[in-house]
Parts: sequence; structure tokens; C-alpha cells
Amino acid sequence: MLPLEYKYVVIDDKTNQLEAWEEGENRTTLDAEVGDGQVLVLYREPLRLKEQVWKAAGVAVPVFSLRSEHSFGVGDFGDLKRMAEWAAQVGMKVIQLLPVADTTSTHSWTDSHPYNAISAFALHPHYIDLAQLPPLTDETKMVAFNRQRRELNALDYSDYMAVDKVKMGYVDSVFEEHGATTLATAEYQQFVSDNEEWLVPYAAFCILRDRHHTSRFTDWGEYAEYDNSRVRELLEQEAAERDKIFFVQYHLHLQLLGAAQYAHSLGVALMGDLPIGVYRDSVETWRYPSFFDFDSQMGTPPDSESYHGQNWGFPNYRWTDSNDRLDTTTRHGIFAWFRSRMRHIQQYFDAIRIDHAVGYFRIWEIPSDAVLANMGRFAPALPMSEEEISRYGLPFRKELLTRPFINDNILRRIFGIHEAYVKEHFLVQKPYGLYALREEYDTQVKVRNYFGGRNDENSLWIRDGLYRLIANVLFLEDLHHAGLYHPRFMAYNEPVYEVLGGEEKDAFMRLYNNYFYERHNDFWAAQADMKLSGMLAETRMLLVAEDLGMLPHCVAQVLEQHRILSTEIQSMPKQFGLEFAHLEANPYRSMTTLSTHDMPTLRLWWEENMGRAQRYYATMLQRIGRAPQQLPAHVAEEIIARQIYSPSMLCVLALQDWLSMDNDLRGKRAADERINSPYDMYNQWKYRMSTTIEQLMEASKYNHKLKTMITRSKR
Repeated sequence: MLPLEYKYVVIDDKTNQLEAWEEGENRTTLDAEVGDGQVLVLYREPLRLKEQVWKAAGVAVPVFSLRSEHSFGVGDFGDLKRMAEWAAQVGMKVIQLLPVADTTSTHSWTDSHPYNAISAFALHPHYIDLAQLPPLTDETKMVAFNRQRRELNALDYSDYMAVDKVKMGYVDSVFEEHGATTLATAEYQQFVSDNEEWLVPYAAFCILRDRHHTSRFTDWGEYAEYDNSRVRELLEQEAAERDKIFFVQYHLHLQLLGAAQYAHSLGVALMGDLPIGVYRDSVETWRYPSFFDFDSQMGTPPDSESYHGQNWGFPNYRWTDSNDRLDTTTRHGIFAWFRSRMRHIQQYFDAIRIDHAVGYFRIWEIPSDAVLANMGRFAPALPMSEEEISRYGLPFRKELLTRPFINDNILRRIFGIHEAYVKEHFLVQKPYGLYALREEYDTQVKVRNYFGGRNDENSLWIRDGLYRLIANVLFLEDLHHAGLYHPRFMAYNEPVYEVLGGEEKDAFMRLYNNYFYERHNDFWAAQADMKLSGMLAETRMLLVAEDLGMLPHCVAQVLEQHRILSTEIQSMPKQFGLEFAHLEANPYRSMTTLSTHDMPTLRLWWEENMGRAQRYYATMLQRIGRAPQQLPAHVAEEIIARQIYSPSMLCVLALQDWLSMDNDLRGKRAADERINSPYDMYNQWKYRMSTTIEQLMEASKYNHKLKTMITRSKR
């Protein structure tokens, strides 16, 4: 009898077994009429099957931060295997790492910065697991090395210089005893043959760096410009040193590949990191100078955290070919180099974090004669002509708008008691009570060089004041095209802005808002689409964009188009006007986390700004009363649970944040758990786990709780 109620089902063609019922209410034929001998056919109706979504939890921890009973004062690729065991034990499926490339530039603690890689391909010798190398036959040496290992491993931090000295001493001894045997194997020779393209220039770079005591290849005389035949002659002359470098890279390759394969056997994937830039004095800049613009530097614009912005010092990329257009097809161009990087990386990693992903839309370009990032501008960009600026109602007066505006009032405000000294030594008098900087001090680099190593308070005050004078402009001239200009970012905070009349201020702000928030969206989207297509065309890895900070509106659309996950941090909402993001609004194609290596951990964030912590406590956690001054473990657990249950595909939290749920496992001081302070040029990357991996694996109560949370969230 009609009407009938029904549902569609899924049947396995091979077994004829019922696989699934569709979701939702019963369907109905309504009041359809069917005569004798007629058949009612129901078709073209969408099948309401619940989409099967894959979600995973993971931990973010740098290799150097790993600590086990077998460590040598720093985490290594052997520890990575042990970390994979713990991750599998608690149900995690992802381990996210920082870059593991070689950063040995100065043989000092500054080499601890994992983003200052001297090679995009070579692995860092720091991470070699000595236990996987053959033991030394000299028992006296072995006893000494084991004693040093225990001493270094007992430290609360990783002493980069001490670890480097001891570990490389051991490697040298192993190579002396066992190198010839390894070099004779077919496996080693195949590795060298397969990786010769990058191994040869890398080995030559290391040899010349140590010979000249600098990685600045412009100081290498006849080797200042890369020449393949000359490089190969050098390696023949330095065959012993070449073979040792190859030997170390071979073992590093085997160890990282082994760690990745072991993690796979446990159901755990490794996520690597693709840095946005390369070190200024590196194998890549030496070998491929045409890929880089050495007249500019990468960085980030000023923001609420950093008034002057960040200057990373990395040279900007030259994405265009000789015809001034993007070229993604050339076999030997920058895109081919990027694709070879991706092929190399995916030997070890199943996913990759794209560092500063917005840089592929537009990068903050800082002139090479600037010290502070406040002299930068976005690139590529669509600069403005004098006529266009005037059309906004701001008459173009080049001297006023593009040269530092200096008068007595400004000098008094910036320099105070040093005003007269600055006038006498650094300025020249101009008409109408104005001043100009002397030519020998008219760039920030010239000022920095003049003050050199002077660190007394008065010198620093004057130096920083001169930096500010140089930046006291409304427009910056384009670095590549004469007669075109960019509004200076946040110029409305500078004294020169106050010189403008009311209508001119309005005109400047209309121009400014259009330039920074409307003008470039389609242009930057097209740029990113072209670059990402050329870079990532051949990769099989899951891609996760680090898309934080000031973003053009087009970023989300382009990332979605390329199926690249976004990064979502609740304390850094992407929706304008919110202090905290709502986790339930996270897109599925995203990775949610509480912090990055550049941010304070959850506990430190809570302690550093009690006002903000109080608002989070009341609005996000919906708690009544005063927030505790230090984050209790049970509140940390609630915060983390909310992250785990978010819609994001990945929930990958820093190890420090996972451990914040347990008073016995987390570090004694939250301040000691921070990995990097981006605004501290003297930051040492030395954080180590507060407990060993072995102790962590034995924390049965904590591990049971963590596994239960992950299992119930269906991650």
C-alpha cells in the first residue's frame, strides 16, 4: 500500500552483504499512484551517507629537545624512534618536527637556530645517533665518551657547543676506524651516486667554510663564485675530508629513514618543516645566485608584539625569469629546485609544515641597507605612481613624502638631552628650520656600522633615534622601478604624519587602507597559485600551512584550492574583532594547536598576561571567579580536551602543552619551556624535555588518561 517509507542501503557487489544504511529520516513515496502492472522507479536521489572523516592527534617536538637515557646531551634520530613508540602507546598518529637540516655556519651557539640552514638537503650532524655507529675498539676512548655522554645528558638544557665538540670527536674516531669499510659497500656508493647533485657542493662548502673560517663565500677568493669543475678538483684534493662528510650524511640518511620507517610500522607519521628562506651564506646562495635577490631581505612587518617588525636576513627569492614572468616549467630554474627539495624531504616525511605560507603570496621585503623591518614593503606588489597618489587628494611632494622629515621639535622629542650633539655630528641644516641626515649616516646600515660595538646607554639611545629618523617617511621608493612608491606600513604613527593637514591625513588613510587591504588580493592570489602549483606539483605529502599573523583575504581560498591545511590557534583568531577563536568554527581541513615554537607555551601564556587569561577563563571556559595565577593541571586538561574535540583534521600540540596536564611530568618553571623568542636576537635553541622518553612511557596513569581522551575524540 502506498505511500511507503524506505531507505537506501549500500551493498557489497562481491559478497552481496549489507555495508551501510543511509542517514536521516525515512524517505517516502508520498501519494504516488501506481496502476496494475506498473512499476514505481525511484532514482536520481542523493545518497545520504555520513562522510567518513579521518582525524588524528599528534605531538610537536624538535629533535634537539628529545631526551632519553641513550641521548648524548641532545635529541637524535634514535630518540625519534623512542618518541614514536610513546606516540603509538597513547594513540597519537603524528610527530611534528622543526627543520633538521645542517646549520653549521660559524661553529658557535648561533648555529643552534634550525632555520639558518646552510643546505636545503644535508641533515645536521648534531642529530646523529652515536649508538647506531660502530663502537670504538679503543676502550679508553669509549669510557671517556660514555662519561661525557652522561655529563651532557644530565643537563637541563642542550649545550650546543659542548655537544657538537664531543659528538663530532666521536664521529671522527669512528670514521678513522670504520670509514674505509663503509665506503667500500655498494649501499654507500649507491647513496653517493643518488645524491651527488647536492652532496658535492655541500662537501665543498663545508671544506671552504672551515679553511677560510667563514661561511661568507664572497671571501673565498677563487671559490667566491661556484664553478663545478673547480669544486670537483677541490674535493679530489681533499678526498679524506670529502669522504668523511659523505660518510656522516650517509649515516644520517639511514638513521632518519630508519626512524620514519619504524614510525610507520607503529602507525605514526612524521611531519617535517619547509623553511620560507635559506641562510644568506649557504650552499644554495653560493650555487644558485640567480635564484636570490641579495639587495633585499625577508622579514615580517611591525605588529603589536614587535614595533619594528622582524628582519630575518634571508635573501628574497627571484621568482621571475629573464623575461620578468613566473616560470614554473624550466628544468633548471627555481621551481625545479623547489620540486627537488620536496622529493628529497618526502623520503623521510609524510606531511610538511609550510613555514610562513603567506610569504608565497607576498613577502615582507626589506632593503639591504636597512636594519629594522619597518623600512620594508610587500613584494611582489603594485606600487603607486605620483599621479595616482595625487588623485587620492594628497599632492605629491617628493621631499616631504619620501625623505625623512626632521625639525627641532622632532629632534627634541626623540633625542632629549642629546639633541645638540645629534645636530652637530649627524645632520646638516636646511631652509625653514629643517634638517637632513649627512650622507655618511643616511641609511640604517651606515648608522649601525658607525656605532659598531658601542653598547653604552647613550650610544644606543642615539643610534636607535637615528634609526627612527630614517624611517620617518610616508612613502618608500620601489626597489626595482624608479618613480613608483609604497606607503610605509604604520606611517600614521610617525611624526611626519602629524605635519599633514586634516584633508591630507584623510587622503593618506584612504590610500593606505586601499593599498594594504584591497588593492592586492587578486594579484597575490594569482602569485601564490602559480608558485604553489610549481613547487608542490609532484609531492604526495600532506601539506599544512603556517598561515598566522596579518593575512590577505585571498589566503584561505588559495589554500583550500590546493588542499593545504590551515593552522588554527585559538589565541590568534583569524576573524576580525575576536580575542579568542571559537574552536567549533575550525574548518575540517586544518590543524589546531595551542602554540608554536615561536610562542609561549600554554602555561607561560597563562602566566604572562593574567588579564587575558582571566578573560579566557570567563568567556571560553565559562568559569566564575578569579583565574588562578598559575595554570592548574586540571584546567590545562580541560583546555586540551576542547582542542582534541574540535572539527580540525589534525590536533597537534607541543609536548610541553601535553605535559601541562600532569604536575609530575611538566617542567618546574613555565619560562624554561619556551623554545624561541623571535624578538630576542640572542635566543639559544636549547630546550629539552623535562623527563626522559623512558620515564614518559612508564607514566601509566597519565598515558592511560591521554589515550582515553584521544580514543574518545575518535582521533
